[in-house]
Amino acid sequence: MVTINCDMGEAFSIYKLGDDDSLMPLIDVANVACGFHGSDFNHMRKTVQLAKKYGVKIGAHPSLPDLQGFGRREMKIGREEMTNCILYQVGALKAFLDAEGMVLNHIKPHGSLYGMASRMEDIAEAVADAADVYKVPLFGMKGTLHETIYQRRGHAFVAEYYADLDYNQDGSLIVTREHDAKDPADAASRCLRAITDGKTRTIAGNDVAVGSDSICVHSDTPNAVAITQAVREAVGAYLPAR
Repeated sequence: MVTINCDMGEAFSIYKLGDDDSLMPLIDVANVACGFHGSDFNHMRKTVQLAKKYGVKIGAHPSLPDLQGFGRREMKIGREEMTNCILYQVGALKAFLDAEGMVLNHIKPHGSLYGMASRMEDIAEAVADAADVYKVPLFGMKGTLHETIYQRRGHAFVAEYYADLDYNQDGSLIVTREHDAKDPADAASRCLRAITDGKTRTIAGNDVAVGSDSICVHSDTPNAVAITQAVREAVGAYLPAR
């Protein structure tokens, strides 16, 4: 069984980002921003309520403390400080989940924090330290420290495939500060191959192994709704019943 997840709830104050209202009915799991790269207390509450309306599970999407850079710039930060940063953000979201009678489904680091945890042991350990407190699964990438350290620490690991990002020759993600639109049909085809073959084609033209427990689409990709619709249609046989 595969799920479709989406990084969302990233609007801030009067500023809008992503068509969450249209995306929420199309997904199974929402990764909700916790205020450090996007969102605020009002948007967190609204996103939780929207997910509840459509029966969508919610995970925390904590980031580096980088609102100006949308969490997509790396920072030098130690394990203890990073753990505290994650605990703070997840705790804020969990308060809104408690208020709506919902449970925390998982933790998925955002942006540069996600990338750092994939290759830096102290950051991956910090993510696991936070998960020790909340006792929920962790989302990440197969074949990286996400998988090895999270599982070694005893946490359930959900391997993701990205519908709207390109992959480097070594299998790492190409994360840009602003995401470009992608061809929905191509994205859907790549997702189906990731599920059936466990592989994807990189920008260099080689194939790399990927996980596909969950397919991710970013709400800030310009045509995220069209991509999600196409992916859902292509992989429908593998999705949970709604």
